[in-house]
Amino acid sequence: MVNLKVNLSGIELDNPIIPASGTFGFGYEFAELYDINVLGTFSFKGTTKDPRFGNPTPRIAECYSGMINAVGLQNPGVEKVISDELPKLAKCFDKKVMANVSGFSVEDYAYTCEKLDKCDQVGWLEVNVSCPNVHGGGMSFGTSPEAAAEVTRAVKAVTTKPVYIKLSPNVTDIVSIAKACEEAGADGISLINTMLGMRIDLNKKKPVIANKMGGFSGPAIFPIAVRMVYQVYEAVKIPIIGMGGVSTAEDVIEMMLAGATAVEVGAANLVEPYACKNIIEDLPRVMEKYKINSLKEIIGGAH
Repeated sequence: MVNLKVNLSGIELDNPIIPASGTFGFGYEFAELYDINVLGTFSFKGTTKDPRFGNPTPRIAECYSGMINAVGLQNPGVEKVISDELPKLAKCFDKKVMANVSGFSVEDYAYTCEKLDKCDQVGWLEVNVSCPNVHGGGMSFGTSPEAAAEVTRAVKAVTTKPVYIKLSPNVTDIVSIAKACEEAGADGISLINTMLGMRIDLNKKKPVIANKMGGFSGPAIFPIAVRMVYQVYEAVKIPIIGMGGVSTAEDVIEMMLAGATAVEVGAANLVEPYACKNIIEDLPRVMEKYKINSLKEIIGGAH
């Protein structure tokens, strides 16, 4: 029997498969299709301090081997997530869940993380630093080591649970940012978030998406994600959650060999709602094919 279990900052997962934030709602929507307790865990919809309606439509554009989205962090705000969404999730998911947090100032991040840290259902905080810093000219917190470290320190000061900083790939040096987060106290790194992409409608001769640009995800970005996970694994000692174009059990093995302890699946869920379930069911076959007895043993195995 192969062993699919991995340990993520002291919490054991039955397998390393985690649906990525924004592609799995708050979980109970997918629970209508299958028993979501088969998952390692999942990262719920990006949550902000205040409710957000999101960006104007259209928000989605199809691409070769992927998609572009500019949803704009639509969510009911942290108070409603705690009072309404988490109780609904508790009825269909009995494992610890990953809380994904976004913000537009350091204070926003700290406030939201402190609230979610008190929820027993939450096992980890995944802090998305790809958001525009409203006090810093709109540049993402994740584009500078100093800004990413500042958010990390602020969140760690008000939380007790493991904090994973989710990094943007839209930078020239992902390693320096990951190292800055580690030095500031991060318990782990999640990477990569979406690339910046754009499509133009040939009939209208205008951008397809109302926001003009959006996050490009899907199989096309997988090699970039593997490269960045590999680079960061060489530079830090904290665990990595790898993501970016993962759509098969083989992709999961490759991402873990690059250095990931767990693997998030994003865009694939929007194409095939059973994607994560299918990957989990296929993992034992792929492990046996490549003579892998335990997934814990292959983390960083390509180094």
